[in-house]
Amino acid sequence: MIHTLQTTVNEDWLHDDVFTLGTEEWVDISFDHFSHDYHRFIYKIVHCNADWTPSDLFEVDYMEGFNNQPIEEYENSLNTTMLYTHYRLSLPNEEIQFKVSGNYRVEFYLDEEDVDFEGPVAVACFRIVEPLVALNASVTSNTDIDTNLSHQQVSFVVNYNGYNVVDPMTEIKPYVYQNNRTDNSVALVKPTYATPGRLEYVHNTNLIFPAGNDYRRFEIINMHYATQGVDKIEFFAPYFHATLYADKPRRNYSFDQDHDGRYLIRYNLAEDTDIEADYLFAHFRLDMPHRKGGRFYLTGEFTYNDFTPTYEAVYNEQEQAYEATVMLKQGAYDFMYLWVPDGSTTGQTAPAEGNFYEAENEYQIYIYHRPFGGRYDRLVGTQQVRFSQE
Repeated sequence: MIHTLQTTVNEDWLHDDVFTLGTEEWVDISFDHFSHDYHRFIYKIVHCNADWTPSDLFEVDYMEGFNNQPIEEYENSLNTTMLYTHYRLSLPNEEIQFKVSGNYRVEFYLDEEDVDFEGPVAVACFRIVEPLVALNASVTSNTDIDTNLSHQQVSFVVNYNGYNVVDPMTEIKPYVYQNNRTDNSVALVKPTYATPGRLEYVHNTNLIFPAGNDYRRFEIINMHYATQGVDKIEFFAPYFHATLYADKPRRNYSFDQDHDGRYLIRYNLAEDTDIEADYLFAHFRLDMPHRKGGRFYLTGEFTYNDFTPTYEAVYNEQEQAYEATVMLKQGAYDFMYLWVPDGSTTGQTAPAEGNFYEAENEYQIYIYHRPFGGRYDRLVGTQQVRFSQE
């Protein structure tokens, strides 16, 4: 029902989904619904703890305004083979203002009498920070388990001088992500050293990440000719199909000017990409022998970090390859093939992408604070740090 759900802060597609409390910053949330008929979507904002479970706050505690407001900004697609309506919501807005920092979920519901299911049709997430602590972070390939081989290690220092923290060992909650992935994120690590007003997270083996490789890339910015990473584009009524070049497992570091898993909706001949970009079926192929004990999934921000059947690459015995077909809106995309062992929820880069210390990864660090007796996790500091050979 809902496609191309995006959250964009300050109209910058490379910006992490976090903005500063009490400033002019904002987040845009948009999605497409495959119909030119109007449908009434309403949204509900939920304040969450650091682990994305709902907090103990009431609505009046975390926002000014009321939930269950309709999305009032929408527009039909123009000259597309797939008819859709593009919906957009900006927060904060005239009806909604935020009072506290932390994690936020926006749940979208279809508010119509003939709806035969309950629950949200889509959920978007973002964070609001109040910068009350200082962060100094670094990442290195000289790790506590290897040097310039297959891992990268994150270190950081939290300076909370001037900010009231009674018991930093229990009140401060750090969360660390690699390229915004949720499957291999690290939470609630304890500091290596603690001195008055300062916490150091160094030489911590929990903060060692498999380095992976640079993301693979392709572009489907025009329906009339193949661009980067695309072998051919064909029209089989009623839709277009893009066949990507066949991929192979990577045995060496493969440098590319990727965007660490992000994607940009773009049609190079459009005046308004949001409503003029079309949808097509993208066909992925990974040539390699069948591997037992798990499944391969596509990953990148366009998959919402979900290991679901929609993004699974299924093995084709006849072709001796893993294949996946995903409907995507025109644009430029980063992706990888992650191997998820049976019984695990963490993807592995080694089988298809390899792990090479040179990989240019981004790491996002979020520092939450909950004092004793507190009812929610304040987001009091954030920093993005990048590993690069330059």
